[in-house]
Amino acid sequence: MTALAPSPTRRPIRELPDELISQIAAGEVVERPASVVRELVDNALDAGATQVTVRLLAGGVRLIAVEDDGVGILREELPIALKRHATSKIASLLDLESVGTMGFRGEALAAINSIADCAILSRVADADHAYWLDGRSGEIKPVARSTGTTVEVKELFYSTPARRKFLKTDATELAHCVEAVRRHALARPDVGFAIWHEGKLVEQWRRCESHGYALAALEQRLADVLGADFIERSVWVDYQTSASRTDNTPQIRVWGRAGVPDAARARADQQFCYVNGRFVRDKVVTHAARSAYEDVLHGQRQPVYALYIEIDPARVDVNVHPTKIEVRFRDSREVHQAVRHAVEDALAAPRAGLAASPMSDPTTTDNTAAPQPASPIYSAQPAMHFEAGVGHRVNDLGLLWGVKTAPAESTETPAANWPLGRALAQLQGVYILAENAQGLIIVDMHAAHERIVYERLKNQFESQGAQARLASQPLLIPVTFAATPAEVATAQAHVETLDTLGLDISAFSPKTLAVRAVPTALAQGDVTELARSVLAELAQSDAATVLQRAQNELLATMACHGAVRANRRLSIEEMNGLLRQMEATDRSDQCNHGRPTWRQISLRELDALFMRGR
Repeated sequence: MTALAPSPTRRPIRELPDELISQIAAGEVVERPASVVRELVDNALDAGATQVTVRLLAGGVRLIAVEDDGVGILREELPIALKRHATSKIASLLDLESVGTMGFRGEALAAINSIADCAILSRVADADHAYWLDGRSGEIKPVARSTGTTVEVKELFYSTPARRKFLKTDATELAHCVEAVRRHALARPDVGFAIWHEGKLVEQWRRCESHGYALAALEQRLADVLGADFIERSVWVDYQTSASRTDNTPQIRVWGRAGVPDAARARADQQFCYVNGRFVRDKVVTHAARSAYEDVLHGQRQPVYALYIEIDPARVDVNVHPTKIEVRFRDSREVHQAVRHAVEDALAAPRAGLAASPMSDPTTTDNTAAPQPASPIYSAQPAMHFEAGVGHRVNDLGLLWGVKTAPAESTETPAANWPLGRALAQLQGVYILAENAQGLIIVDMHAAHERIVYERLKNQFESQGAQARLASQPLLIPVTFAATPAEVATAQAHVETLDTLGLDISAFSPKTLAVRAVPTALAQGDVTELARSVLAELAQSDAATVLQRAQNELLATMACHGAVRANRRLSIEEMNGLLRQMEATDRSDQCNHGRPTWRQISLRELDALFMRGR
């Protein structure tokens, strides 16, 4: 994303040569009023606008007028602007292969003019006055206007009434138009946007003055467009891959904000992704972002995020879809890994570190905050030993938690030293109650301990490197099931991967597979269902990705069985040991199934419950 785009140098509008036209992915660009709004705002931004105003009547069906204060269009170029494949954005195949503008095909204005009554009003900086072009007759006449361009589109689809019948209500079409501008606004905080409908201002996002600090401008625009709640319930993302050898710039940079798991929604309606400032819906990026939440998201909830990917334009093809909403990366795997690592790293830091800061809440955090001081009383012991092929049975709670038994904590110790506070009591054998500087902390002890054990098992497994494998248990009687040819082929092609997962699956006959061993932690589960699900994953995805996901799922199961169970009575020292471990463990704000592990109730909230003033 280019948060602060430089003023463009005005380039002439020219008709493209036939050989270049043949390389452009053509397509219908006008589906509804929002399509027109998107294309016209694209042009305004490419012209260097700092203010874009959209005026609509009847949801955009009767009128769409987009005004900007960009560089404008010369009088002699106005008629060319309405011709098909006429543009100032590209001039050669090399330009097409490294597009750096929002528009580039030169089709939009011609397509719009063919199905609506279109007019262009424009003035360049050094001209005495503006010029008005009638798209129907081609008439040009001088008029008054400040520098910039206005494109008016009246009576959309008047020449194709059948298509007009498929439009929705004015309110629905207006909502689509607003969303189109909203997507642009999220990518360009240096530009002001206003939307008027039937003479009334319906949305306005003022230009963010960054004073050289692009992150501040983006933060303000995200708050203006998505609301302060999005900022409060998200963390900063800023990640870049290794620098290029030629100019020392990162190959890929991913930045923006990712919502905390608690902010997840039932629908994927707050997922915004931009590639070099262009809003896209890309399967690679979407899958990468969703996979970063695998360990912390509950059920089928959808994460919220606004992510901006910066990449060399020559390494991404934007000429693959009629509406330019899809892209193709030269190295999709590299982009996938960059996005996943970016979001994972941002979410990993435990938000408990901010619980002790004034007026904080586990969901109102910023991962750039300074870390809180660690407890001097409890220190971690060496991690629990983990060997391949050996079952695990933990019978010492202190060893499992990795904390040393210590004398009771001094009542003089300030609670602010511990973000999750000092343990007070255990409630119903399920919850730990603790006091910190902000008020009351409530911890689900099983969920919290489950995450601690899970993260430890993952780290131990990963530390074994290439030799790592899950403990396997042979079955006394192999389990056979009818398999498809694809399942048989997958089992034969991935013997080593299955072995690493603790599975022994081999052909019993041309149409039957036999499971002879399963992971020890799942020995009592549905063997056939386990085998089918793993084979299906291997058939559809990259083996390394499936292996990592399957390992984590099995380790999570092991952690669940190894974590302290409900109704286990804990001492104050054990409770405090758990709290200190939570503060030091990645992703400790959610259990392995994505549910929250702790909640903060502030003194203000407690006072409100009892109608108490301070």
